[in-house]
Amino acid sequence: MDKIITISRQYSSGGREIAGKLAAHYGIPFYDNELISLAAKESGFAEAAFENAESRASSSLLYSIARGMTSIGGQEISYNNLSLDDRIYLAQADVIRKVASEGPCVIVGRCADYILRKLDNVVNIFVYADMPFRAERAVRIDGMSADKLEDNILKIDKRRSNYHNFHTGEKWGKVENYALCINSGKVGIDNAVECIIKYVEGIK
Repeated sequence: MDKIITISRQYSSGGREIAGKLAAHYGIPFYDNELISLAAKESGFAEAAFENAESRASSSLLYSIARGMTSIGGQEISYNNLSLDDRIYLAQADVIRKVASEGPCVIVGRCADYILRKLDNVVNIFVYADMPFRAERAVRIDGMSADKLEDNILKIDKRRSNYHNFHTGEKWGKVENYALCINSGKVGIDNAVECIIKYVEGIK
C-alpha cells in the first residue's frame, strides 16, 4: 500500500479509532495528536498553543478578526507579521508535508486533506454518524457530561468546521472534497475500516 490516507471526521464519530485501525492494518505511521507535538518541537512554539488553535475558531467572523489581516492592499505580509494562529497553521502544514514525503501514513484532521491536495497518492476520507451514536461514544469514551450533550458535540463540530473552512476556503464535510464518506454509525467501526481498506486497495 503506497497511499497516504487522511481522515476528516465529525466529533465522536469514531474517525480517530478508524484511523488507528487502518494504520495498524497496514503497519504504517498514524498521526493525530502526535502531529501537534512534532510541529511544536520543530517550530519552537509551546505545544499548548497548537492544542488550543482549533478551539479558538468559534466563528468564522470572530476567528478572522482574532487572527488579524494577512494581506494589505492585496500584498502578502511577511511571516514575521503573521498572527500566532497563522504561524501555527503553517508549522503544522510543514510537518504534514514532511511526514507525507516519508511514505504511506494515516493523518487525522489538521486540514491534511487540503494541504496534501496536489499529491496523487492521497485518499481523503470523511467519517460521520448520527447523533445517538456520537452521543453514546462521547459519554463512554471521552467522558463528556450528559448535560447539554448534543449542544456540546455540535459546538466541537462547529469549531472544526470554522478552522477548516477558514484555512482552506473549502467547506468541511462537503462530499465533493472526499474520495469516500462513510457513516460509522450505520456500518460500525470495524466495518468502516474494512470498507476503507477495500476502497483503497481497489484504486489503481
